Amino acid sequence: MAAKILALFNLKPDTSVEDYETWAKSVDIPTVNGLGSIEKFEVFKTTGLLFSEETPPYAYFETIDILDMDKFGEEAGSETMQKIAAEFQGMVDDLVFITTEQL
Repeated sequence: MAAKILALFNLKPDTSVEDYETWAKSVDIPTVNGLGSIEKFEVFKTTGLLFSEETPPYAYFETIDILDMDKFGEEAGSETMQKIAAEFQGMVDDLVFITTEQL
């Protein structure tokens, strides 16, 4: 793995949980996992804060394990991925992408 990216986000008020989750399972996850630059792409729904009754600041997060950042950049610019990115952006709010490196 060359890099891991975390994406944290909430849904826009006019996006239903069912619509987003159906789209994520049927379109986003299989398409991104089909890219040659991706080792693994997963989407998670948060369920709470450990030892707290407070609501998590983000409802969802994604992990993107990237094998080749240059190839990922090329693939992310494809027509298919641009369409998926636009659909995603239309459904989410408070989107934060975090780049990481393993210790």
